[in-house]
Amino acid sequence: MADPMKKTRACGAALVTGLALLMGTTAIVAPQVAWAQQSGVVGRIVIQGNERIEQDTIISYLPIQVGDTVDSARVDLALKTLFRTDLFSDVKIDLQGTDLVVSVVENPIINQVLFEGNSNLKEDKLKDEVQVRPRGIFTRAKVQADVQRIIELYRRSGRISATVTPKIVQLPQKRVDLIFEINEGPKSGILRVNFLGNSQFSDNELRDQVVTKESHWYKFFQSNDNYDPDRIEYDREQLRKFYRNRGFYDFRIISSVAELSEDRNGFAVTYTLDEGAKYKFGKLTVQTDLKKLNADILRALLPIREGQVYEDDKIEKATDALTFAAGAAGFAFVDVRPRYVPNREKHTVDVVFEVKEGPRVYVDRIDIIGNTQTLDYVIRREMLVTEGDAYNRVLVDRSKNNIRALGFFKDVDITNVPGSAPDRTNLRVKVEEQPTGQLSFSAGYSSVDKLVLDLGVQQSNFRGRGQNVSAEISVGSLRQQLNLSFTEPRFLGRHLAAGFDAYTYRYNFSDQASYDTSSTGAGVRLGFPLTQSIYMTTRYTLRVDDVIVASSLCVPGAELVSVVLCDQRGSYLTSLVGYSLRLDKRNDPVLPTRGYYLDFSQDVAGAGGDVHYLRSQGDIGWYHGFNKDFILSFVGQGGYVDGWNGDNIRIADRFYKGGDTFRGFQIAGIGPRDLQYGDSLGGKLFAIGTVELTIPTKLPEQYGIKAALFSDFGTLGLLDRASKVDPTTNLPLSTVRDNLAFRASTGVSIFWKSPMGPLRFDFSHVLARASYDKTELFRFSTSTRF
Repeated sequence: MADPMKKTRACGAALVTGLALLMGTTAIVAPQVAWAQQSGVVGRIVIQGNERIEQDTIISYLPIQVGDTVDSARVDLALKTLFRTDLFSDVKIDLQGTDLVVSVVENPIINQVLFEGNSNLKEDKLKDEVQVRPRGIFTRAKVQADVQRIIELYRRSGRISATVTPKIVQLPQKRVDLIFEINEGPKSGILRVNFLGNSQFSDNELRDQVVTKESHWYKFFQSNDNYDPDRIEYDREQLRKFYRNRGFYDFRIISSVAELSEDRNGFAVTYTLDEGAKYKFGKLTVQTDLKKLNADILRALLPIREGQVYEDDKIEKATDALTFAAGAAGFAFVDVRPRYVPNREKHTVDVVFEVKEGPRVYVDRIDIIGNTQTLDYVIRREMLVTEGDAYNRVLVDRSKNNIRALGFFKDVDITNVPGSAPDRTNLRVKVEEQPTGQLSFSAGYSSVDKLVLDLGVQQSNFRGRGQNVSAEISVGSLRQQLNLSFTEPRFLGRHLAAGFDAYTYRYNFSDQASYDTSSTGAGVRLGFPLTQSIYMTTRYTLRVDDVIVASSLCVPGAELVSVVLCDQRGSYLTSLVGYSLRLDKRNDPVLPTRGYYLDFSQDVAGAGGDVHYLRSQGDIGWYHGFNKDFILSFVGQGGYVDGWNGDNIRIADRFYKGGDTFRGFQIAGIGPRDLQYGDSLGGKLFAIGTVELTIPTKLPEQYGIKAALFSDFGTLGLLDRASKVDPTTNLPLSTVRDNLAFRASTGVSIFWKSPMGPLRFDFSHVLARASYDKTELFRFSTSTRF
């Protein structure tokens, strides 16, 4: 709404001029010139009536110069040329002797653009819609075009009876204020959405597919319950997709009619449908003239089988699969076109996929939008194509996965935009930032009422440069830890991830193994890709470890803890060199639905220090998505550590499993144990597998609740002989159990994106266990991002 002062000025009787000429039927026509003289030679050009525009500027627009011979046709061309500049509201040209006299009336300059009567649309939205701007040239044609734009904007918001009347306020020095007076009118709602001709699907099912919704008084926040012809057209397409993806190849919409009620308070929208028969896929064929592509192999890659219900979406997926396969074979430019041959007697559709070499296209420009925090170069360095390269669909898809793998963005989309020439394309990389800082909190509840709390702070996109900085402080009944870490993902501008870690921690195993362990150390690491899907990391760590057992518990002959622990007391220096290899073939680095990964790592202790051992670990993950709700996955882990140079494996260097690493069991709840004191001794060998199936919930998606069924299974054990004998007598300890028993659990995991952050609840039931294992039935964890 304009302020009262603006309205007062707008209504001044001497100043306000209604633009009836703009809105009526009066056409905007250039004045006609009376041309008495048939022709003549121009000796001089005289400009009259100009106030702001320089005389030389007007002469420069004229297609007539001194010395030219002019006639009526030449003058008519000059007249139209000056009008096309939009600088003048009237122009007259006359040849008086040898003087060409050009008389002009300048269009005024717009001082400001005002809106009155708008209560449902904000002024900023209206200003964005109109083309006239302050300090711009006022023309009747521009104003009338803007009137239509405003009316269209109101029509799209459901107010089809809105009217707009432009007015001007004359100001000194050929300036005007432009006022759009708006009568918004009532909002036209949707009284009913009807369907005729539907027998396969109910009206309610079809109403769920269209965007247009019926108006109800209790739906305060609904925005699609007003009449919009463009939305009705969109709904036609949504209905077509719905039917065509359920086998109705011949489906068509006979009509879509919107009828205004007698009291003009809303519309009734009726769609008349012809569903047709249900079709299945018939013969599927791939044809190609490209020598390096085998049509039979391409056909085997089609995600469609004969006899399946016809779906348009499957055709699109098949086209993408063939395009990707051709790109992987070295054909960056292919054109895949499906050809349909329906058999209306058998109700089948034969599809022929024609694969041809397409025209070469080159990347003209790469535009990145949506990155409010992350710097451009952090995203660009993940792109496998650069400006000037030949466009390659496969590399663009891999670039998208690379950017997603950063973990900085909620969504990543790369689209093609026409370039500066037919053989040029621009790539628009659209990202949506998500919080990359994380404040994490976790808690676990065990069968012995033990509560474990951890707190950590991490920023994986420090200063928008992609650097990872973390500081973790754990204060709980089990662990007190301070950890500082920094990673530069592009060290020296190369594809090298360099970083360092410094930490100190104390782990309280008093309830599990009657000892504490502390460690203080630092390490450096360097990671780099070996191939597109294989990544290697090298590292070096130097640390001091200390196994702490109270002396009062280790009185010879009257030990209150396992003698194995008493023998492990003391400090020792570890110098560790290691490497890791990862093969990643997942289709998505964040939420995979297909593919697998393999990890293998080894660490050698003994490059100096007091201990000598070789630790090897492996991980495998496999994913298969039946659809977006049902995803089956298998994750397996295994490890083995053994001493060399005559060393046994110290208790702090062994594997401990349970808690988050084996649901249904406490932390360090499985594996070798001294039964006399209940102390967990850890193991040299472990193997654990997890099968998980995500399942849909019936709750609306906005609640952010998902569920999964899981089963964990595996074993842990294999101690050195020295850890199973009494160090004073060298006789076997009858209280130590180490049998690599099989363990298994099953349960349900609930994931909830709550207001305080993502929560995970694990409810477990143990299927197989050793008699000395420690179990738990429930565990939860949470983290919040910033």
